[in-house]
Amino acid sequence: MMKHVLTAGLLSFAALAAQAQATPAGLWKTVDDDTGKEKSLVRIAESGGVYTGKIEKLLDPARQDAKCDKCSDERKDQPVLGMTIIRNIKHNAGDATLWDGGEILDPNNGKTYKLRVKPVDGGQKLEVRGYIGAPLLGRTQTWTRVE
Repeated sequence: MMKHVLTAGLLSFAALAAQAQATPAGLWKTVDDDTGKEKSLVRIAESGGVYTGKIEKLLDPARQDAKCDKCSDERKDQPVLGMTIIRNIKHNAGDATLWDGGEILDPNNGKTYKLRVKPVDGGQKLEVRGYIGAPLLGRTQTWTRVE
């Protein structure tokens, strides 16, 4: 009996540890939510509890030299490859599964949106929700972890 209790406890601890390690940090493959086509690889990194995401690779050979001509901030006319598109997201203190408070840029239209991300499937996928105003007014993409 004691062996079963110990085993159950260890499994519970392992599950919690795995869940605690599911963060948005890593390399993610993005997919166009209109066409379903793979678009880019975005690396999300953490520094001092703040996460940022940068386009590391564009998957469409025709877009390698793309510039953000519709951007209205300091990214205007800058190369999309290497561009920081996610800024200032932090772990949500009220919901341990969410990171939010920052913004995401859509280089195709130059618009920035408030951002909320949530690792799912044990951290193998990332639900990325960009919105204006309230999270209900937005769209969600599912990114897949590459590493």
